[in-house]
Amino acid sequence: MSEKKNEAPEIPDEIFELLTNYLRRIRFGSVSLIIQNGKIVQIETSEKIRTDKI
Repeated sequence: MSEKKNEAPEIPDEIFELLTNYLRRIRFGSVSLIIQNGKIVQIETSEKIRTDKI
C-alpha cells in the first residue's frame, strides 16, 4: 500500500491526546513538533512564566 504524496498521515490517538493536553495547559510558551518521513518523532515544549503574574 503506497501513500499519496500530498495526503496527510494519520496521527496516532496517544500522540493526539498528548498534544491536546500540552495545548490545554500551556499559558505562555510554545509547542514544537519534529517530523521525519511524515511522522511526528518528537515533541518539544517551552513554557514561560511571567514574574509579574506571581
